[in-house]
Amino acid sequence: MSITAPPPCRSCGDEGLLPFLDLGSTPLSDALVPPERADQPDDEYPLEVTFCPTCAMVQITETLPEDVLFPDDYPYFSSFSDQLLRHSRRHAEGLISSRGLHSSSLVMELASNDGYLLKNFVEAGVPVLGVDPAPAQVAQANRDGVRSRCAFFGRELATELRDEFGPADVIIANNVMAHIPDLNGFVAGMAHMLADDGIITVENPWVHDLIEHGEFDTMYHEHIFYHSCIGVEALMNRHGLHLNHVEHFADLHGGTLRYHISHHERRSPEAKEFFATEYEAGLDTFAYYDGFAHRVEAIRDELVALLTRLRDEGATVAAYGAAAKGSTLLNYAGIDRSLVSFVVDRNTHKHGLHMPGTHQPIFDPAVLLEQSPDYLLLLAWNFADEIMAQQFEYAAAGGRFIRPIPTPEIIQP
Repeated sequence: MSITAPPPCRSCGDEGLLPFLDLGSTPLSDALVPPERADQPDDEYPLEVTFCPTCAMVQITETLPEDVLFPDDYPYFSSFSDQLLRHSRRHAEGLISSRGLHSSSLVMELASNDGYLLKNFVEAGVPVLGVDPAPAQVAQANRDGVRSRCAFFGRELATELRDEFGPADVIIANNVMAHIPDLNGFVAGMAHMLADDGIITVENPWVHDLIEHGEFDTMYHEHIFYHSCIGVEALMNRHGLHLNHVEHFADLHGGTLRYHISHHERRSPEAKEFFATEYEAGLDTFAYYDGFAHRVEAIRDELVALLTRLRDEGATVAAYGAAAKGSTLLNYAGIDRSLVSFVVDRNTHKHGLHMPGTHQPIFDPAVLLEQSPDYLLLLAWNFADEIMAQQFEYAAAGGRFIRPIPTPEIIQP
């Protein structure tokens, strides 16, 4: 439990946030450690998750500066996930078709990373503008012909960009509304930038799936918010916007919703069904979240017991995915190098670094065939099928996989 009272809700501003999960003090999940600091302790920050009984927004208590959460050497590059690239291409193609986008349109993406999504519009001759605060990713996007601005987005920047480029016909904000401390400023900026007949599409993991499947590892300091239709609708209404349609992608990031938002209210039957599901489950009540901590503890204890048994039997275990969710899982469960010796990842920008807190070294996946660990713990379990397909040679040589969520188990490709 908190020693001090939680801060006001970042969405509605009301007091009285109710804590329901305390993951202790952990390092920043994306703060990968260079080798020269691998023998030193990392800075750690409290990681406690709360529910707002007024607007139903789920959020952590700790607010860290944006330049701490997303420093100049921020390591995440979206283009290393084949599944995400396919998903993004389908998203872009659908918008081009349904919105009739052409050479006079403007598509804007917030948190555009290395241009992985916007490049699909560029290929179709549709003008784009990406906004992202990570310099390396923005530089790569611009090199690839995806016009991008390196900045944090908010109401002030939206005014500047609308004056320069005009209103946006489409605004895309995928996996970013979880990360923004000033959520109201971010949404106000989108409302200002959006053309009167334009559309905003927002993707974020669905807190309903998170709770139902025990996905506690998606909770970390960079993820300030955990969204539901109920919470998002209250936020959007505050800025004259409306949540009109909802799509569900059960296999993306453990369960993702895509919200379709505009200036005018035209709620679809599908959206009505999602709202009904949330109210029926009780996502607007604390009772839905109460008790989640006990389920998380059970997952942790089962996973540690499994890894300890394998080690004691003489088996070796490595992990796949130097991702933020992996850092939360390793640190909360106390899984050090005695249980998982190293981590592999396709992202070349992470090679040679170490995991935050637990300090496993990060290598290219090719090391799996050289070192031949008996088991591979899928830290990036949300891409389990993609990873197992990539690692068919490892599996053919006798390697086996461990999926930690929703229940730790050894699985086969």
